[in-house]
Amino acid sequence: MFLTSPLEQFQILPLIPIRLYNFDISFTNGNLISLIALSSFILLLQMLLSPNKSFYMVPSRWQIVSETFYETITNMLYDNLGTRGQKYFPFVFILFLFVLLSNLVGLIPYSFTITSHLIVTFALALMVFVGVNIICVKEHGLHMVSLFLPPGTSLGLALLLVPIEFVSYMFKPISLGVRLFANMMAGHTLLKVIAGFAWSMMASGGLLFIAHLLPLLVLVLLVGLELGVAMIQAYVFTILTCIYLNDAINLH
Repeated sequence: MFLTSPLEQFQILPLIPIRLYNFDISFTNGNLISLIALSSFILLLQMLLSPNKSFYMVPSRWQIVSETFYETITNMLYDNLGTRGQKYFPFVFILFLFVLLSNLVGLIPYSFTITSHLIVTFALALMVFVGVNIICVKEHGLHMVSLFLPPGTSLGLALLLVPIEFVSYMFKPISLGVRLFANMMAGHTLLKVIAGFAWSMMASGGLLFIAHLLPLLVLVLLVGLELGVAMIQAYVFTILTCIYLNDAINLH
């Protein structure tokens, strides 16, 4: 039956079942989309380069795309961290492209959106959080605890502010992961609901068959909106990573 739950599209299905004792290590549709996103990234790099592995003097369309991504991430790092942030460019650049390509691949019909699963987005956010804390400890040592105590705070007020700041700091990876997960899941669910509604109208026949063109038009507009959301959420995830790096380096 075509009409199914709008949440069924987020189901993880084993494509190649593999069990090792009590562990399920099956190759799933989520793994497949991750490989497609990774392959798209590698293919993009190959298409950006000329046969002699250097950029064209007169840029091609793909090179313009590459330079746009490069300038966006470079400016993002410089605006948030200054010149000290340029050494983190490879990590931030790859993180941005992975989230972006994962979001875009999920827009393909009958595909799968791995960023609509909290376990994936939270793992990315936790990776960023752990890395930021390692950088903070490396840069400042035990002085990093000043993150939880604003300068000039009295002792009495510190007893209240320190727990609040600590809880707020620990919730950073949760908010970072949930933001991406919620936006991608909500958008895809809405698309599925409207597509199912249009299919029901079309299957009813009569005047409803003609009227189903209206939800289809809305669906086309929402696909364009979801495309913008996919790009914006990749940008937001990356810029928040830069902000967290800035806090770790400068102890803001």
